[in-house]
Amino acid sequence: MRVGQAGRRSSQRALGIVAGMAGEAAVTAYHYTDPGCPWAYSARPAHSRLAWRFGSQIDWRLVMIGLSEDSSRYEARGYTPARVATAVTNFEPRFGMPFGVKVKPRVAGTARACRAIIAARLIDPALADPALRALQLLQFADGGLLDSDDDLRAALARVEGLDAELVVSRIDDPEAVAAYERDRGLARSAEGSPTHVQDRHSTSDGPVRYTAPSVVFEHADGRTLEVGGFQPFEAYDTALANLDPRLERRPAPEDALAALSMFPHGLTTAEVASVLRPTDLVEPDRTAAQRALLALAGEGRAVAEPAGGDALWRPAPASDAGDLAA
Repeated sequence: MRVGQAGRRSSQRALGIVAGMAGEAAVTAYHYTDPGCPWAYSARPAHSRLAWRFGSQIDWRLVMIGLSEDSSRYEARGYTPARVATAVTNFEPRFGMPFGVKVKPRVAGTARACRAIIAARLIDPALADPALRALQLLQFADGGLLDSDDDLRAALARVEGLDAELVVSRIDDPEAVAAYERDRGLARSAEGSPTHVQDRHSTSDGPVRYTAPSVVFEHADGRTLEVGGFQPFEAYDTALANLDPRLERRPAPEDALAALSMFPHGLTTAEVASVLRPTDLVEPDRTAAQRALLALAGEGRAVAEPAGGDALWRPAPASDAGDLAA
């Protein structure tokens, strides 16, 4: 079914009400994603740089695509655990996010993981993205299964402030299921959109849908700009500059600790390197970022949680830093 621009805008606003994410931001960013997509996971460095640069001027809202209800569609297309593991081997060298080297026992669907993220969003919208990150790490760095409630529970338990047991218990609640279906419908309303015109869409399950990690920026006055599919940081930045030239643009932080301070749920090394870029004309320096983070850990000012061959870095708890100073 063809959905026009006005229909998409109406649906997006309705999603915001469902998500409970009201705010005074100048721009709302509808982020179409799925924890099973390696492109969406690999876009995190760019999105973290956006979050640092524009802060609360952008209200981010997740729209879960629901790539697969179960494993049957993947199996019908000939995907095996070994083939899936092989397909993502080039992502870490190219984009920097950590990928573990592991052949999983089976191919998994993403629907339950998507509904877990929605359940977290319904409980507290601020926990939706940390929940997404936790399940992306489960999928790509830790070798877990997105359709295993035990694996989902263990991954979500690492998110501070999130009750993993409660979230998993609500995956099949009618409210979470209904919200998931609304998300899926909105994700499949891309026909005639700029994303469709650029051929950054997909029709893998029928309707023209947004691919992860498409972002639709909507200004408070109703104007929209789309950045469809996987794109570099500069595409998002250019869209925002055209949508609202009045947005304040914060310069890069002075050091890695300042970068971590804005992201209490953690950043990978690649994300820190992206945030630390002094200008958009300089490539991210992951080696320098790693050295700085290791130095902070050695001084007790940062902590690292292993993730694949990398880590999820956070500022050290205030008590730990105080003990060190004493």
